[in-house]
Amino acid sequence: MTELADLYLQLGSAGFICILFGFTIYNLISINRDQSEDLEELKQSVHKMESVLDSLMQINVKLIDRHNRGDEKREEFWREISDDLSFIKAKLSNGGGIR
Repeated sequence: MTELADLYLQLGSAGFICILFGFTIYNLISINRDQSEDLEELKQSVHKMESVLDSLMQINVKLIDRHNRGDEKREEFWREISDDLSFIKAKLSNGGGIR
């Protein structure tokens, strides 16, 4: 504390205020640098998350396509069974059944 008092006596109030102003500017610059580094880390994290989300989206699209193909196969299966049953019913009603 005595160092600040000696500095004030040697420089006067204007010099002391200039030194405090310089110290404030120095602190602001160091805080800005730290924030810039934090922002850069955040940018890298966001980029990684974007790539993960893209991968997940591609996986979901593939799963949906696979599910849709399964539905198409199931519909074709039931359509074939329905056609076969209609054919058998027509044969039975026309008297062309198995004897």
